[in-house]
Amino acid sequence: MMELTKTTLDDLQTLFVFQSNKAGIWMAAFTAENPSDKEFYINKWTKIVENPDIKMQTMRVNNKIVGSFVHFDFRGETNVSYWIDEQHWGKGFATEGLKAFIKDIPKRPLFARIAFDNFASQKVVEKCGFVKIGTDKGFANARQTEIEEFIYKLN
Repeated sequence: MMELTKTTLDDLQTLFVFQSNKAGIWMAAFTAENPSDKEFYINKWTKIVENPDIKMQTMRVNNKIVGSFVHFDFRGETNVSYWIDEQHWGKGFATEGLKAFIKDIPKRPLFARIAFDNFASQKVVEKCGFVKIGTDKGFANARQTEIEEFIYKLN
């Protein structure tokens, strides 16, 4: 059984482990400068969890944390993002969780930005009704170079 709950500070310990995964870091591309810096991660995400203007939820399947979802304002747009533990990739959890997460966000439009070669995340957002509307370039810390990202929008 899948459930989304408000992320707690205790959840951050597990979510840090997920977001330290090398394959996940490469796919996400646009990460912290040093994704293995736990103190930086906990400080940054504590502020996010405690910010009432940002919605962050932890996904549990059979009471086990498998990932998280967040929405935040960036460049005047409300963006959504998610991270699923690698051992749960390819099982439909990202799609199921994102559908449930965005259903409870009344604000529209929503945007998602995805590395050009992160085909799995592109499929997830498309299954959730997002449409590719453009591209951008940015420096991807995980790859130490500028890469293209696709911009998706949900009305």
